[in-house]
Amino acid sequence: MTVDELLGFFDPKLCIFDLKARSRDDALEEIVDLVAPEPESNNRRIILDMLRNREALGSTAVGKGIAFPHGRSLAVSRLMAIFARSQEGIAFNSLDGEPTYLFFALLAPPQDRSNQYLPALGKIIELVRNDSMREKLMQVTSFDGFSAALREAPTS
Repeated sequence: MTVDELLGFFDPKLCIFDLKARSRDDALEEIVDLVAPEPESNNRRIILDMLRNREALGSTAVGKGIAFPHGRSLAVSRLMAIFARSQEGIAFNSLDGEPTYLFFALLAPPQDRSNQYLPALGKIIELVRNDSMREKLMQVTSFDGFSAALREAPTS
C-alpha cells in the first residue's frame, strides 16, 4: 500500500490536532464524536462499545507515544482512518507505561471487500516507527501538514 492509497482512507474532517481528552475513555469518545457526532446515535454507541471492547482485550497503545484503536463494525460502511493528537499526552495503558500522544483509529465494516484494513494498519505502523516522523506529527496543525509529513516518511 502506498502513502497516497493510505491517505485516501483519511478525511480532513476526521482529524483532531488538539485532542482535549485527558483519559483513555474520553479520548475514544472524542474520536468517535468525529464519526458519529449525535450523542444518542446507535452508531455512536456501537462504535464506542466496539473500541472499548477492543481496548479491554489489550491496549492498542504500543508505546513511543502511539495508539492504534481499531476494529470492525456494522456501524461503518467503509474503511475510515482517523488521526488525533494530544499535546499533553494521555494515560492509555501503553506497553511502555508512557503517555500516548498520537492516535490512529481505524474503523472498518465486517466485510471489507477490498481487504484494506490490515494493509492500512500495517502501513501506518511502518510510517510512524521512525522517531523523526513522530516528531513531525507532533507539530502538524492541518490535514495538509499531516499528509505532507506522511508523504515525506522514509520507506523501508
